[in-house]
Amino acid sequence: MPVLKPLSGNPEAPKQYNQPSRKGKKAWRKNVDVTEVEQGLEELNAQIIKGGVIAEKASEELFAIDVKPDTEITKKLPKHLKKPLKADEILAQRSAVPAVSLKKRPASETSGKVTDGVLPSKRLRATYVTQKELSRLKRVADGHHTTTVEVVDATFDAWADPEEEKKKKQAEETFNFLPKAEKPKAPKTLTQQPISLAATGKQLPAVPKPKGDKSYNPAFTDYSERYQEELRKAEEAEKKRLEELEKERLKAEAAAKSRAEAEAAEKRAELSEWEDDSAWEGAESDAEGLSKKKQKRPERKTQAQRNKIKRRKAEEQRLKHEAAIKKREAEAARVKQIAKELAEKERQLALQKAESNPNEDDDASVEEDDDVELRRRQLGKFKLPEKDLELVLPDELQDSLRLLKPEGNLLKDRYRNMLLRGKVEARRHIPFKKQAKTKVTEKWTFKDFTLN
Repeated sequence: MPVLKPLSGNPEAPKQYNQPSRKGKKAWRKNVDVTEVEQGLEELNAQIIKGGVIAEKASEELFAIDVKPDTEITKKLPKHLKKPLKADEILAQRSAVPAVSLKKRPASETSGKVTDGVLPSKRLRATYVTQKELSRLKRVADGHHTTTVEVVDATFDAWADPEEEKKKKQAEETFNFLPKAEKPKAPKTLTQQPISLAATGKQLPAVPKPKGDKSYNPAFTDYSERYQEELRKAEEAEKKRLEELEKERLKAEAAAKSRAEAEAAEKRAELSEWEDDSAWEGAESDAEGLSKKKQKRPERKTQAQRNKIKRRKAEEQRLKHEAAIKKREAEAARVKQIAKELAEKERQLALQKAESNPNEDDDASVEEDDDVELRRRQLGKFKLPEKDLELVLPDELQDSLRLLKPEGNLLKDRYRNMLLRGKVEARRHIPFKKQAKTKVTEKWTFKDFTLN
C-alpha cells in the first residue's frame, strides 16, 4: 500500500502581497520588514566566528599558489602517450609507390644476337590514334568545326508587335523631309603633317642628341665653349633690355616736351585772343561790312552743269578702279615671281648641301632646341616659351654621381619640343574661367491686376 505524503510548498492559494500601512512612526516601526537586514547580520556573525570577514581579508590569506607538482597525476598517465614531432611523422611515412628494384632486367630478343641490321617492321595497332586525328578531335572539342554555320543577325524582330512596326514606318515616311543626323567628320588638318617652327622648315627630332657639354663631367674645351656662348647670350639680352629702357625714357621725355610746348602755345593763343578782343569794335565792324559787300552770292546750277559734274565724277571713279586693279595684278605677278625665285634658291642650296655632305644624316645635322633658328610667324597668339638654362658654374661641377643634382625638367623639355615640331599650339594657363555676367531684374507682373 503506498504511503500518502502531503503536498510540498505553500498549501494556501496564491494571493497578492498585502503591505500593511506605514503611515506614522509607530506604524512604520511596527510594520517594517527587516528580514534581509537580520539575514545579513547572521551571515556576518557566522564569518566572524569562522575566522573573520571575507571582504576585509587580503588575497594572500584567501588563496594559495601551488608550486610543487602533483606526483599522483604522473603515476596515472602512461609513459607511451608522448606525442612525436611533425617532422618525425612526415619522415616516418612510406610512399604507396614501390621503390625502384636494383635487379638487372632480362635481356631483350634482339640484344645479344647477330642480325643483318634491318629492323623488323612494326604493325600498327587497331586502337592507335594518330597525332593528326588527335589534334582534329581537340579542335572539335573546343568548338572549331571544319564546316561551321555562319550566324547572321536577323533584320527583323520575330517577337515584335506588327502594329508598332507599322507605326514606325509611318513615322519615317511622314518625317522624311527632316535631314538625317550626320556623323561628325574628322578635320582635314588631321591628315596633314605638322608645321615645324624651324626657319628651314625641317622636322626636328623628338629627342635631340645632346652635345658633349651636357655631360655631368664634360671635357674642358666643350664646357668652356658653352660657358662663353651662354655668357655672350646673357650680355646681349641685358644690352637689349637696357636699350628698351633707354627708348622708353626718351619717348617719355619727348612726350613731356611736346606736352609742355602745346600748353605754352595754348597760353599764347589765349593771350592773342584777349588782345584782339580789346581792339576797336567800330572799325572792325566796318571792315566786316565791306567784306560782306564784296562776297558774290552763289547762283543755282542748271541741269546741264549737274550732268557734267556727274559724268566727271563717274569717269574719275572708273579710272581710279582701273588703276587699283592694275596695281593688284602687278603685285600678284611680283609675288609669284618672288616665290619662284625663293623656291629656286632653296633648291640650289639643298643641292649644294647634298653635294658637300652626301653621307651626313638629316637628323644629325639638326641642331639642338636652343640653337634652332625659329621662323618669324609662329603658330598661335603666344610666343614660344624660353628654354631653361641647363648650365652649372665651374665651382658647382661635381666629380661623383652621388653628389650630382639633376638640371632641367623633362616634362618642360618634352612640351617645348612638341611646340617646336608643330604638334601643339602655344597656350597660356588660365587659372580662372571667365563667368558670364548675370543681371537680376524684378518683373513688373505685380502691376498687372484687375478690379472685380
